[in-house]
Amino acid sequence: MNQNPKPIKRVKILMADDDAEDRILTKEAFEESFLLNDLEFVEDGQELMDYLHKEGKYANVENHTLPGIILLDLNMPRKDGREALKEIKSHPVFRKIPVIILTTSKAHQDIIRTYDLGVNCFITKPVSFNELIEVTRTLGKFWFEIVELPSL
Repeated sequence: MNQNPKPIKRVKILMADDDAEDRILTKEAFEESFLLNDLEFVEDGQELMDYLHKEGKYANVENHTLPGIILLDLNMPRKDGREALKEIKSHPVFRKIPVIILTTSKAHQDIIRTYDLGVNCFITKPVSFNELIEVTRTLGKFWFEIVELPSL
């Protein structure tokens, strides 16, 4: 049995969430979990698509690379997470990016619809900060130590 642990992947994470407090808490939870991944934020589905397409305020950003994982809230202004997910999973390059729904919704229809659209997993946002830390640790272990991610 190989005793050498797999190296932990440093992958850019892009979080789309309109709630500033949720963005701050998620950043703090990632830090508490010792995840060294770059974590960037956009505030809605339209800004997410601009980021991916390198349009709008992202048109001339140097060293702009695609994220390795997207954390996506469902209920956002301008373009909600469902619409953004549908666009992402319809695009020949973007569809390879794992998308994790991280939302307050517990609605069965949201779970079914997002899986139908191709989401990789659906997580209801934890209520407490300690639970959020546990979720980020679990996400980190699964997505950055166990899973093989595609190169984009």
